[in-house]
Amino acid sequence: MASEETPTPTMAPPTAQAPIPTEKSAAPRVWAVRLVTIGIVLAALNLRPAITSLGALLEEVRDGLGMSGSLAGLLTSVPPLCFAVFGVMAPRLARRFGASAVVCVGMMAIAAGLIIRPYTGNTIGFLIASALALMGIAVSNVLMPVIVKRWFPDRVGSMTGLYSMALALGTSLAAAATVPLTDALGGNWQIGLSMWAVLGVAAVLPWIPLVRVKDAAPAEPARPTTGTGHDDGLRITRSRTAWALAVFFGLQATAAYITMGWMAQIFRDAGVSASTAGVLLAVVMAMGVPLAFVIPRVAARLPSQGPIVVVLGACGLAGYAGLYFAPASGAWAWAVLLGISNCAFPLALTMVGMRARTGAGVAKLSAFAQSTGYLISIPGPLLVGVLYQHSGGWGVPIALMAALMVPQIVVGVLAGRDRTIEDEAATPAPAS
Repeated sequence: MASEETPTPTMAPPTAQAPIPTEKSAAPRVWAVRLVTIGIVLAALNLRPAITSLGALLEEVRDGLGMSGSLAGLLTSVPPLCFAVFGVMAPRLARRFGASAVVCVGMMAIAAGLIIRPYTGNTIGFLIASALALMGIAVSNVLMPVIVKRWFPDRVGSMTGLYSMALALGTSLAAAATVPLTDALGGNWQIGLSMWAVLGVAAVLPWIPLVRVKDAAPAEPARPTTGTGHDDGLRITRSRTAWALAVFFGLQATAAYITMGWMAQIFRDAGVSASTAGVLLAVVMAMGVPLAFVIPRVAARLPSQGPIVVVLGACGLAGYAGLYFAPASGAWAWAVLLGISNCAFPLALTMVGMRARTGAGVAKLSAFAQSTGYLISIPGPLLVGVLYQHSGGWGVPIALMAALMVPQIVVGVLAGRDRTIEDEAATPAPAS
């Protein structure tokens, strides 16, 4: 597999159909690449605050809207449900309107949903407005790997790392700052949740000019018209690697959304103050800031990503064991370990880019792995809420989280094998 620093020599030579770029035609390409980079970072910053800000104030939102523990568990299951339902639409929307246009509208939906949801006055309205924001997150989730593969085909690892690092930063920032900022603004949880819409508005701006230059991205590498490299015959469900990656994505998403939805409450119930619990959740998410940049770069240089999967899974098992036996006394250590384990997400994104050879293949794999994966993750946060309410504590839910880590390691190793979906899932060319 080619390293990041050595571009894969698959670009077609300049022909009458692909003229050599002149200085005049190359100029927009330079500023467009810079704008895409800024847009990717700002978009990534917006892909989790809608969720982690709610996790930090979940108790206040439950009291304000009169929600039970089971209903709050349903609320924490809404993100993966929306990601599964709306994420599958992303490739089709991108083909019709362009990936940049879809991401631009997605950022608008995030901002609008965050502004509206705290002021709906009831649980149904809160859920609908949350779904609007999550719809914007869902399509952007799927299209980010596609945009990275299209604009930076020789730097998939480093650009995925940059995107993942910004995502982790936005996640941890919302987790750490929501409670203190809410207190500083008078203790009103509605203001505390709606203030994150400002970040969404900022993310819209770089994508507006990119909507008009969507065709300025680098051309797809030339693909053969026959054989396994041809995407027209790609049947994604025939690929064992695609299924392994989808299940891996689903199990890591289950762990992540349980963490974002319930981790602060676990610490609060163990006797930790609300503000400290928010900071501990932020520590979990902040571990992804440096690691989300490093792990994709390392993963892109390895023929198999299985060893990274095993290390991350072992950290998760150790963190859950600590939460079970000494949640308060070792809280900072468990936060660090679970933060390392949560870096399975940027690893999964990197594998999406590595398990397909072409942009079209990445689009199909990204939509399939994320939509299927998020469907798999839906029951997790809801089940944790139900078990918490009916068992009277966190012992059983934590045991469930630890048990799910074992199959995550197994399918992650399978998904990390050095092969592509085109080789596994392409329809054989008809016999002549």
